[in-house]
Amino acid sequence: KFEYKMRLVYAHFPINANIINSGKTLELRNFLGEKIVRTIHMLPGVIVEKSASTKDELIVVGTDIELTGRSAALIHQSCLVKDKDIRKFLDGVYVSSHGAKEE
Repeated sequence: KFEYKMRLVYAHFPINANIINSGKTLELRNFLGEKIVRTIHMLPGVIVEKSASTKDELIVVGTDIELTGRSAALIHQSCLVKDKDIRKFLDGVYVSSHGAKEE
């Protein structure tokens, strides 16, 4: 199994992450205070879960490294800052660590 740990990073508006459909879908709300709800569907065989130990951390787990990495990339790309200075607005969802997970 492969796992990607992702952190929700925000300066002011706390990003709200809801996992629905038993880990197959992720909803991100309140990114930069926007009202739109970002819905990300995981690729087949990939599950997303919230970290029990760390606040604002998502764990993307799957058996196929390609699909797991692509799901992590979809989450990252859904929260990109548009029309603002990206050096100042560092909010988003970033991969903090990744690798194989021993069972």
